[in-house]
Amino acid sequence: MSSKPPIPASIWALGFVSLLMDVSSEMIHSLLPVFLSTTLGLSVLSIGLIEGVAEATALVVKVFSGVLSDWWGKRKPLALLGYGLGAASKPLFALAQGAGLMVAARFIDRIGKGIRGAPRDALVADLTPATIRGAAFGLRQALDSAGALIGPLLGLVLMLCWADDFRAVFWVAVIPAVLAVVLLVLGVQEPLQRWTPQRSNPLAAATLRRLSAAYWKVVAIGAIFTLARFSEAFLVLRAHEGGLAIALTPLVLIGLNAVYALAAYPFGKWADSVSHVRLLCWGLLLLIAADAALAFSNHWGWVWVGVTLWGLHMAMTQGLLATMVADVAPPDLRGTAYGFFNLLSGVAMLLASAIAGLLWDLSGARVTFLAGGAFASAALLFVWIWRPARIAPAAR
Repeated sequence: MSSKPPIPASIWALGFVSLLMDVSSEMIHSLLPVFLSTTLGLSVLSIGLIEGVAEATALVVKVFSGVLSDWWGKRKPLALLGYGLGAASKPLFALAQGAGLMVAARFIDRIGKGIRGAPRDALVADLTPATIRGAAFGLRQALDSAGALIGPLLGLVLMLCWADDFRAVFWVAVIPAVLAVVLLVLGVQEPLQRWTPQRSNPLAAATLRRLSAAYWKVVAIGAIFTLARFSEAFLVLRAHEGGLAIALTPLVLIGLNAVYALAAYPFGKWADSVSHVRLLCWGLLLLIAADAALAFSNHWGWVWVGVTLWGLHMAMTQGLLATMVADVAPPDLRGTAYGFFNLLSGVAMLLASAIAGLLWDLSGARVTFLAGGAFASAALLFVWIWRPARIAPAAR
């Protein structure tokens, strides 16, 4: 029996690029709301507007960066531009004395994230044989989540050591961001050209028709999954409602990312040998169980059960969905395919979080998580009705 090939070195490098940038970003983002309100004196409304518009900008950019990578026939330069903008934004957070420079830093950071997302995922698919694609995406997700775990922990420790000196912590965050860019330059090699660049307009109707019905089904599943899984901020609110001290609330996301980081690679590897749809159904069952635990009680024990199941759900499904996109998209349209997938999933996340926030204000946390369970159950029904053992791959 022939063994599967090893994961390419460039995939490992891309994973550590994600880890380093996430360490940098989460060091800042875990402290940013408090910094904006206490040090810069911004209102909660202003903070919400900055975050909402910045995230919306990133969603739009994702489509065009993926399309451009298909037209150009190169992924790495766009990924490098995106990570470079992310690194360039980090000193601005430390230098900001008012809302103007902070808004600029946040927009540059989010635009960078939007630019790099689709080309990076397409690059992972280009570099990896189909037989180990799930493991490759799982590995990248695991290292990305490890960075999201390390960043807040490091920020917390530095804040304790430096007497709440926000700016000093922000300056330290510059270091891993710069290292991420250096590693991308030196450690990631664009694969030998295995597909013809999409020189026609990738957004033209004739080109988009090449994205099959199977692809749009994956996009629909991704959006429905995201509607069922609203922002993790609501997990933090549930823990705080149960009595967790404000200073300790970052532990919720730290715990979530720890579970995600540990489980993403094993689940990704498993996805290479089992039915994708069956694995999606198991992931939705985990999400339903998480919602049930969080709806049942805000006692710390039930909250941590919910957070753990939520992290397992993400580890089981997020890399898997990326793998499914790669399986059904033509190689020369992978950037475009990831762009639309990320855009619609992002819009679904904004909508889901708005619905969850409205339900929380009107009826409380229990109804919010029960509604999340209902959405997840509807998603499970949709996936089960459409249940081929594996999605037919796109023509290579």
